[in-house]
Amino acid sequence: MKKNFFAIFLFFLVYAGLQNNADAQTAKRKVVPPNIVIILMDDMGYGDIGAYGGIDYTTPKIDKLVASGMRFTNFYSPQPICTASRVGLLTGCYPNRIGLVDALPPNSPIGISDNEMTIAQMLKKRGYATGMVGKWHLGDAEKFLPLQHGFDEYFGIPYSNDMWPVDYEDKPITNPKNRRSKWPPLPLIDGNKTVRTIEKLEDQRTITTEYTERAVRFIDRHKKQPFFMYLAHTMVHVPIAVSDKFKGKSKQGLFGDVMMEIDWSVGEVVNAIHKNGLEKNTLIIFTSDNGPWLTFGNHAGSAGGLREGKMTTYDGGQKEPSIFSWPGVIPAGTISNKLACGIDILPTIAAITGATLPINKIDGVNILPLLRGDQNANPRDRLYYYFDENSLEAVRDGTWKLVLPHKSASNENEIPGKDGRPGKIHTDSTGLALYDLRRDPGERYNVLAQNPQIVKRLLLLVEEAREDLGDDLTGRPGKNRRPTGKL
Repeated sequence: MKKNFFAIFLFFLVYAGLQNNADAQTAKRKVVPPNIVIILMDDMGYGDIGAYGGIDYTTPKIDKLVASGMRFTNFYSPQPICTASRVGLLTGCYPNRIGLVDALPPNSPIGISDNEMTIAQMLKKRGYATGMVGKWHLGDAEKFLPLQHGFDEYFGIPYSNDMWPVDYEDKPITNPKNRRSKWPPLPLIDGNKTVRTIEKLEDQRTITTEYTERAVRFIDRHKKQPFFMYLAHTMVHVPIAVSDKFKGKSKQGLFGDVMMEIDWSVGEVVNAIHKNGLEKNTLIIFTSDNGPWLTFGNHAGSAGGLREGKMTTYDGGQKEPSIFSWPGVIPAGTISNKLACGIDILPTIAAITGATLPINKIDGVNILPLLRGDQNANPRDRLYYYFDENSLEAVRDGTWKLVLPHKSASNENEIPGKDGRPGKIHTDSTGLALYDLRRDPGERYNVLAQNPQIVKRLLLLVEEAREDLGDDLTGRPGKNRRPTGKL
């Protein structure tokens, strides 16, 4: 009996030791949630970096991200304008679904709703440190600022850098009939408080450097825990400015200088990740909020041969350079020609980190299979192009884009501005038009008459969108739109 008792005791002792060792090995193998870094440009066009055709300046640091990751050729911003695009990225929703559209001015009575979950709020629930640096543009009242929407830290400006009482000659605007004369100097905010004001263009020369240094310090301080860094550059939105270290460095003038400084900034962020040994556990996303503001000529970027630019739903306004780099997970040096959008970033990050998606309906889809190199994956087959308050102007399905009758601002056949001054634009109008973007990415050849069955199929998708989200152009309110935040 004693022998049996001793044998049983010995068995449990050995089993406990083996189990403890297994638990220890499991703990060692436990996957640490990846860090997430999103670098968002402002008004950078499809042709503005070296890997997408930029010329007369170099972007080696950004191009190195391309070499280490995946370059998308059919990635779209949620809308072709600042506020709408940014809220779409951070919430995974079509901006018009949640009521935040256009580009909010200073002292706006509306902003992002407390009922919408941002990427930062989603990741905080997973234990992430969350920091934002740069342009916010989702409401400048304190209740709308980043700290109230999931970010632990914020340093930047609350809206676009041209929303100040300064004219194109860098002189104060004194005409009371000009609404900009009533706007305050550009505030630089740390947390919830303005730490200084930017009152002339010279004061904007250091802003890219300041953003970069702040982002790097955040990475250094949080290297031992998962973090989310959202770096939203003010540049290359006009007025553009550059520090002394890059002034006169490019053959393309000031715009090229600014792009070279942005490239330096990306390099500094990547260096901070490598210096802290985090490169194999950090996803970096680099993209832009909308296309170039073409009317500003040599101070604007390039749409890379696409039609039109910012503030239009032609592809020059929404098709963006987009790079995803995550060594060891995303195959290096790869290209994805599949359709994707900024609203897909939130659900993709949720899939990567195991975070819980928002309770409210979102419109983004998980593109992680594309990032892993699955050639057969096709998570997004359609995209709706909304603009203004709630106007449905086009729909894409596969390589087909159906443009709906609407009016829009146009730069076609206009002489662009120069050296910071805008050129002329006019109002253009279009009827129903069908473009095969595989053969005609510039949207020049209307093949509506040759493809009646494709038009019929796409009009069914249009009807689905109008039922769900509405359409001001046809007087449809939509069933599933939610209110924006209000003071």
